[in-house]
Amino acid sequence: MHFGICVAPRPSDLDYVVEAERLGFTHCWMADSQMIWSDVYAMLALVADRTTTMRIGTGVAVAPIRASPVTAASIATINAIAPGRVFCGIGTGNTAMRIMGHKPMTIDAFDRYLTELRLLLRGEEAVVRWGDVESPVRHLMAPNGFVRFDPAIPVHVSAFGPRSLELASRHGDGLITSAPLEPASIAGLRAALERSGAANGRTVARAQFPISTLTTMCVLDEGEAVDSERCRRDVGAFAIAGLHYIYEQYAQLGRQPPAHVADIWDDYVEYVEEGPVDRRHQRIHLGHNCWVEPDEERFVTASLIERSCLVGTAEQLIERIGALDAAGLDQLVLLPPLDAKERVVADVASKVMPFV
Repeated sequence: MHFGICVAPRPSDLDYVVEAERLGFTHCWMADSQMIWSDVYAMLALVADRTTTMRIGTGVAVAPIRASPVTAASIATINAIAPGRVFCGIGTGNTAMRIMGHKPMTIDAFDRYLTELRLLLRGEEAVVRWGDVESPVRHLMAPNGFVRFDPAIPVHVSAFGPRSLELASRHGDGLITSAPLEPASIAGLRAALERSGAANGRTVARAQFPISTLTTMCVLDEGEAVDSERCRRDVGAFAIAGLHYIYEQYAQLGRQPPAHVADIWDDYVEYVEEGPVDRRHQRIHLGHNCWVEPDEERFVTASLIERSCLVGTAEQLIERIGALDAAGLDQLVLLPPLDAKERVVADVASKVMPFV
């Protein structure tokens, strides 16, 4: 099992990434959301210069924000700084677009985008659509050191549902997701990818196609409750971000909330909808994956934590991670909150990572 970190980009947190590399974390996934964090590629350039072994990349880049040639040139520039250590995570903008009050990219548009991006990342020519106009595009001066497409830049496609999983199996070199942390869920993802790959004439085997999942972790002391003050502080921001997503699926797509939020759902909807409709998208995402707003603390329940986060004693976590590994999971990507991130990764590195 590999362990990575997902980072909400902020220049003052560069030392945190360097320390995570020292602790043994193998990957840094730099998050991308323009209206809540710093710029992803500026931060990746800083990280590329300060790290030596850690694989670094977007976690994940937002396709509808940038045309495919822009994404290709941006990540290939990072590959020129840290050749062979760079990957490109790419998604439809489930969060970043909704933070600005817009919908993510459609699956059909994402399919075309991935087709363009893969060609461009090989240094080849792609027919790129700009509005209603299509034209051939390639990087004209790659051999002159402006960008680097070799070593190859793996593409990890962000996917959740069956259609996006099919795109991942067809276009990707790996899957980045946020799956339920149960072996059956991971095994189901692995089987779905293999079936889709076979239908498209690709072998999507584990050795060539890793599955990574975004979560966070808290190593409990013996007898400590899942919803202890410390645990809520260490994982609450990630857990509440999951509630934000559930609300958006409910409000925009009419999807009913899952059972693990039933006891807080009515109160949460009332809380969100008491503000102006045209600012609701801003209210939902304040503090996103960085902290819990004081008015939202009451919604961080034990069931919400257990559904989205890995929480337990060291022995329990080691056993759970072993089962996830056996089911086909290759990497746990941890996104702890801003004020607890150093402690969380140090705990995981000393109490869990050496034993899995």
